[in-house]
Amino acid sequence: MTQETAAGGPAAESLRVQQVYGALARVYDSGFDWALSPGRRRAVDRLPIQPGEHVLEIGVGTGLSFQHYPEHARVTGVDISEPMLDRARERLSSMIDGPQVQLELMDARDLPIPDASFDHVLAPYVISVVPEPARVMREIVRVCKPGGTVIVVNRFRTRNALVGGVEDRLTSLSQWMGFRLDLSLELVTATRGLRTTAVDRVNLLGMWRLLEMRRQ
Repeated sequence: MTQETAAGGPAAESLRVQQVYGALARVYDSGFDWALSPGRRRAVDRLPIQPGEHVLEIGVGTGLSFQHYPEHARVTGVDISEPMLDRARERLSSMIDGPQVQLELMDARDLPIPDASFDHVLAPYVISVVPEPARVMREIVRVCKPGGTVIVVNRFRTRNALVGGVEDRLTSLSQWMGFRLDLSLELVTATRGLRTTAVDRVNLLGMWRLLEMRRQ
């Protein structure tokens, strides 16, 4: 155990995420897809994927997005949880047709990927899961080609001061369930190198946001 892990820093949080989603892997689809599928589908639809272009999906999970990609898409899906990736591999093996997909075990905070490798980047329901969201956003900017589309789908902290305050206090508990409630929309939209072009409400009661951005 490293000093960082023992001290409860980002490494400890990352390990907790791996453990939580490793445990959730076999029930994730039935437990979450009913609520999150509409936003996931709209997110993929908003990617202007042309033949030959390459998409990076961060937090690919069990591969629920695969069915929404056009057949000409080339997708690299990364996730920090091996059990989630195992489910994604099972899904791929059962698909008769669909996009060309490569799956990799990676920590989104430090992607072993060269700069400007991808035409577009999709990050569905992951920015409030990772221990260092600003660092992950910087990595997204780094690996996306200038002019590329970046789509982030997430639930963000409520702007209402009273409700937001409750979310802040509950975050220490919610993190044990694999996500945080206190993530601000501005943390994503203020990322250097990205220009926000659209912010839409998605999913149940419009509680989640779909952010469409361009890599400058």
